[in-house]
Amino acid sequence: MAAWGNALLAGLVSPDDAVHAIVEDDAVHRVEGLPGESAPVGLTLALGRLRGLGVTGLRVALPVPGHPLGLSGPPAFNERALEAEEAVVASGAAYGLVPEVYEAGPEDATAVEDVHVEVVWHCLPVREAPPADVPSLGEAERELAEAMREATQVLSRLDVAASGPLAEAALDAYRARADRGRELLAPGYPPRAVRVLELAQRVGLLVSMAYDHGHGGAVSASEMAARAAALQPVERTARRAQVAAYNSYVEVLEGGRG
Repeated sequence: MAAWGNALLAGLVSPDDAVHAIVEDDAVHRVEGLPGESAPVGLTLALGRLRGLGVTGLRVALPVPGHPLGLSGPPAFNERALEAEEAVVASGAAYGLVPEVYEAGPEDATAVEDVHVEVVWHCLPVREAPPADVPSLGEAERELAEAMREATQVLSRLDVAASGPLAEAALDAYRARADRGRELLAPGYPPRAVRVLELAQRVGLLVSMAYDHGHGGAVSASEMAARAAALQPVERTARRAQVAAYNSYVEVLEGGRG
């Protein structure tokens, strides 16, 4: 939403191309609560209406409890964004969008095409203030490299790196997507943002697999605690880097950090 919304706002892509890229395989996306609209509207109308309200750019927020990354308030918006663990915050006008995902399909669905996905973006007022804890692209890139080195040393020592067939399958799927040359960001973003986002997403995947596929060789309570202590700052750094990459368009637009 943020990346392709920014490309649309900049006039670099058509409304149809932007909406197609945002929706992807989902059935439909709608926006609820737009000023002047009494019912949910489609993305094309919503993005046009936001531009008419003065929106010049869109930022990403990826908050979790204890870390309101990318948020600026007020509490009502922050609470909803924390529940979703993601949000889009407008620049130029004080609005934010929080997605709510609805899925339907057979209980034994085994393929993505068997699941019907609808997304409702709730438009809410936000506070016009700098987003919380968002680094510049350069800071994010340096922090990510340093965190990876430290975590790799700890995880290797504890023998707790993600492993097994499920982890290998997830890595294979990631490599396949990368080999297809998937477009990580929309037109208008600097190459450095693409590089930072790709690395941050890869790090996030590895951290997710390390959490999801058991404790590896960490069998004692102290080893498991050390494992968690190694993973948590890496996961936090990866989220900060993703937000920095998505938000770099607005930072450049506003003459801020690159």
